[in-house]
Formats: sequence, C-alpha cells, structure tokens
Amino acid sequence: MSLLEVKNLKVHFPVKHGLFSRVKASVKAVDDVSFSIGPGETLGLVGESGCGKTTLGRAIVKLVEPTSGSVVFAERDIAKLSGRELRGVRRGLQMIFQDPVGSLNPRMTVEEIVGEALDIHKLAGDPATRRNRIRELLKSVGLNETHAERYPHEFSGGQRQRIGIARALAVEPELIVCDEPVSALDVSVQAQIINLLQDLQQERGLAYLFVAHDLAVVKHISHRVMVMYLGKVVEIGPAKAVVEEPKHPYTQALISAVPVVDPDSKRQRIVLPGDVPSPINPPSGCPFHPRCPIAQDICKVDLPPLREITPGHYAACHFAK
Repeated sequence: MSLLEVKNLKVHFPVKHGLFSRVKASVKAVDDVSFSIGPGETLGLVGESGCGKTTLGRAIVKLVEPTSGSVVFAERDIAKLSGRELRGVRRGLQMIFQDPVGSLNPRMTVEEIVGEALDIHKLAGDPATRRNRIRELLKSVGLNETHAERYPHEFSGGQRQRIGIARALAVEPELIVCDEPVSALDVSVQAQIINLLQDLQQERGLAYLFVAHDLAVVKHISHRVMVMYLGKVVEIGPAKAVVEEPKHPYTQALISAVPVVDPDSKRQRIVLPGDVPSPINPPSGCPFHPRCPIAQDICKVDLPPLREITPGHYAACHFAK
C-alpha cells in the first residue's frame, strides 16, 4: 500500500509580458510526473539544476499550486484541499528546506520555532507539556536542552538544519520531503545529518522524498531512485540498480560524472553536448534527444513512455534494454 501516490502531476508557471501582463507562454517545471512512496521508504530524487526537483517537492506539500494531476496522501487528494482541510493533512506531511538559514525566523528562539507547530496543531495542552516536548525533540536531533532559548544566528549550519528537522518532527509526520537538506553543509556535517535522518527513520518509521544532487548520497540513503530531466521522470528503480546499471542515457551521463577514488578505474566520462533546453519551449518527442548520444529520428517525434526494463526498473527511452 502506498503512503503517497502522485499521478500525472503538472506544475506550469505562466510567463507574462507587455503592458497588460498577458500570458505569452508557460514554464513547464513539472510535466506529467507519476510515482508513489510506501510507508518507511526513501525515494531519492536526482537531476540537474532546473529539472523541477524542488518544484515537485513543494507541490507535494502544496507550497506550490499544482496545475493539474493528483497528490493522494492518506487517501486524500492534497491538490484539491485548502484551508482547514489542508492543515489537517499537513500534520502527516512535512518539509525540510535546503537553506537552514533562510528557513528559520531570525526573530524567534528555537523554542518558539519548534513550538509553533505544536501550537498550530494543538498538540501541547499546557506550557509544561509544551516545554518538555520541545526539549525531547531537541535531544532527538542531537541538540542540547539549553539551546531552546537561543536564536538561529547563534548556531552553525549543521545545528540550524537540526532545528529544521526538529520542527518537522514536532507534529509526528509520516512523510518528510527533504529538499537538498545537506547541500549547503560541509562534507563532515553532511554525513552527520544523513545518519541522523536514517536513525530517525528507523525509530519512527518515517518515509522520505530525498532531493539531492549527489548520487553517492542518494544511493546511500535511498531505497529507490528517481531521475528527472526537464520536468519529466526519465528513470526510476531500486537505488543499487539505477546507480550501478543505469538504463537511460541521461542517468548514465550523470553517473559517469561522479568522481571515483580508484585512479585505475576505466570508467568513461560521458560529456553531454549543449545545455539543458528551456522549459518554456521544450523539444518535441523525447526532451533529452538534442543532447543524447544515441538519439535517432524516432526520438525527435515520439515521446518515449516510462516502461519496465527489468523488474521494478523503469526508463523512458526507446532504446533502453
């Protein structure tokens, strides 16, 4: 049974121009994406900057309004909810943001930041219970109880991200969207945060949508990996299979760019020509065909469906095998 079911999700942003701000075109940030996440599962999401990863994550928690499609969480379509109904569903669905500085209010103490979620969802009956709950949350993410009285600027980047994690955990969610939660941190701190997220997953049975650039990180933390290109899913499958035996030419190029420790490695680097096309005017047929090393005439005309190549491993390529 799926905890989250996303079907044919589209997020298009209008491009306005002229004196009367008429809509001339639209940016197809997320274009007909479908996938699911099971209870306790981590789905890693990778792709180049601008492929739609962050927009997809924000649309799932409805920080961005979907253009069409459905986002079914706990048997309710979030895309159709608003106001009080949406607030009730959001208790089970939280987000950790990429920027641990910008995501925290500098005028609020840590106790106020973490406690705000408890107040909104009425999860702490009296001040003493609220205070104890906040201190338990801080301890669970590796912070000291005394940190509750401090402000965000008094912490390091890794500590700020721990505060963001504590805030997300406050309402006891089932699924957390992690929007590149370690990309702004030092490498040593990245490992600490990833280990923390894995420990919390085991303790609480959490599910994650883990957005990242680093394929090594994604392989380490994810059960499955989904690859996006120009707003579309081009490959999805078990983490080990996608990283070690990629089926789509774009995934193969991404993995070839990952540095290797072994100096005698014979892995060949795949250099893609050109730049990522504009999402305002994407190419016809397969969106990857202008840069694909194996593209043929059919790729310019027909959009390849996401088809199963091996059990549980899907790729959107006419020639994947």
